[in-house]
Amino acid sequence: MPDYPLIADHGLIGDLQTAALVSTDGTVDWFCAPRFDSPSIFGALLDAERGGHLATRPATAAYTAKQLYLPDSAVLVTRFMTDTGVGEIVDFMPVSDSATATDRHRLVRLVRCVRGEMTFAVHIAPRFGYGRDAFRTRATDQAVVFESDREALTVRLIREPFEDPGRSWIDGDGDVRAELQLHAGQLRGLVLETGPAGPLRQFPLAEAMRLLDDTVDFWESWLGGCTYQGRWREMVYRAAITIKLMTYAPTGGLVAAPTAALPEQLGGERNWDYRYTWVRDASFSVYSLLSLGFTDEAAALGRWLRDRVYEQEEKDPTGPLKIMYRVDGSSDLVEETLPHWSGYRGSSPVRIGNGAAGQLQLDIYGEAMDSIYVGQRQGITPGHRGWQAIRHMLDWVAGNWSQPEEGIWETRGGRQDFTYGRLMCWVALDRGLRMAGELGRPAPLDEWRRQRDAIYAEIMERGWSPARQAFRQHYDTTVLDSSLLRMPTVGFITPGDPMWLSTLRAMESELVTDSLVYRYDPAASPDGLRGSEGTFSLCTFAYVTALAGAGELDKARVTFEKMLTYANHLGLYSEEIGLTGEQLGNFPQAFTHLSLIDAAVTLDRQLDRFPRAAARRHTVLPATRRGGAAAD
Repeated sequence: MPDYPLIADHGLIGDLQTAALVSTDGTVDWFCAPRFDSPSIFGALLDAERGGHLATRPATAAYTAKQLYLPDSAVLVTRFMTDTGVGEIVDFMPVSDSATATDRHRLVRLVRCVRGEMTFAVHIAPRFGYGRDAFRTRATDQAVVFESDREALTVRLIREPFEDPGRSWIDGDGDVRAELQLHAGQLRGLVLETGPAGPLRQFPLAEAMRLLDDTVDFWESWLGGCTYQGRWREMVYRAAITIKLMTYAPTGGLVAAPTAALPEQLGGERNWDYRYTWVRDASFSVYSLLSLGFTDEAAALGRWLRDRVYEQEEKDPTGPLKIMYRVDGSSDLVEETLPHWSGYRGSSPVRIGNGAAGQLQLDIYGEAMDSIYVGQRQGITPGHRGWQAIRHMLDWVAGNWSQPEEGIWETRGGRQDFTYGRLMCWVALDRGLRMAGELGRPAPLDEWRRQRDAIYAEIMERGWSPARQAFRQHYDTTVLDSSLLRMPTVGFITPGDPMWLSTLRAMESELVTDSLVYRYDPAASPDGLRGSEGTFSLCTFAYVTALAGAGELDKARVTFEKMLTYANHLGLYSEEIGLTGEQLGNFPQAFTHLSLIDAAVTLDRQLDRFPRAAARRHTVLPATRRGGAAAD
């Protein structure tokens, strides 16, 4: 099998319409354009031989690589140390008029020798349309154009007119290969531009440096609006930048991750496409961004949610929302496989599109209404049309909350009466009642209140397992589910209620392993898929939030600090953590970074409220998993 980098061995760059992954060996092995959900141009992450890449690394095999971001920015630096010198590449995507959708996107790669001398080997190998589209290559000594029948990639050389362009050639596959021999202080580079091919000219070094300065200024200025001043500023700042990188600026939609088909289990079939906007993720984002002071981004996501509610109200006010959409708001997410690709380290099938788009997941209504309510408390108030759409949506919830569904985890094993779905329907109606009262809006308040209270009674009666002394995943099982960690967060139950504390202890026994949290036990609750999965990072951060809310600050802080050690070298997280600590699933995952922000903000607030607890010095070790499987 070809050599693949670890999922965690990547950094993310982007321009708020699309993004690229860069590995620690200087390879761009994932890049889709012109949008996050467009077909790939570079896809070696999912097939090292046929996916395509942009590689720049020392010509010698003996080197050490390091990677970092320029402070407070999304400019990525990959450094190489060899016996003859030190070199680095600087990767970024300029952010221009990001609010206007465009086919033209630039990826700038600066290549520099810092000390001594270094020869860089360059390999430019695009593979358009997920590697399915043939292309032609034409070149001069200043630029090259790769063209398929549907798209093009222009690559211009960054250098001064008097400088040696280096040695380059086109190989038998139509790829461009080159060697750059640099001495200390010398700088070259490449500018990759998508969209219709332009003139084959070189790119002035001064213009490239101006783009670098402008990009750094953009990110520093944007981050300057963050109001977080807590204990984990560096991690929270990186999480905020990562979320911003996954935001499609023309609509405000947030992709769940910029990647597709990265496996939850190596060699397994849990390989999903996350390059879409889930109503759930968008809803959580509003709360998290507001907690950091990013009101413009929260308002943009609120408008994205509002538009989906409006569209549903116009199409069919008696029907449910879709659970996910493309970044432009369309809902064509037909799932297909790419049989010509082998998948990351042989993990197939490689799926694009997402068949879960047609599922019924009742929790999205509570998450949407909670974010709308939070936005309203911050001055983002719906007008008359908006309230009418909200009212129709809540009327649907009031009449449909009791039906079985697929649930938050998008299981493919059949519909169930999931407790979390019921919980969030309660939230939807509760927030609707509050908004109607606070804004004086007309609504069938008696019916909403009757249904809200009926949901509460049903969860307390059927969602509670007397045998486990805990709230359960669904009514026909005793399996636990970490999605229910949000029960006190949304106000359904108080953090100190004995029923909740008993649930928390049960979860620690069944779902927690060395501070990491499984979403549920698929062996005990089959989800229609083969194989196992790792712990879910978003669930671990939700566990920290729940511990902090319950007053268990020592345990919450140790758990949070331990979870930070599972981040990659840049502070980024994929969806899951495997048995040996490796990152699994799509990368980076927005929901995990949102949960990190929520955990940090909540824990900061509780530690400030109870400084004596924060000052205690005794060691508290989180519980290990005792039921069903051995602790890690």
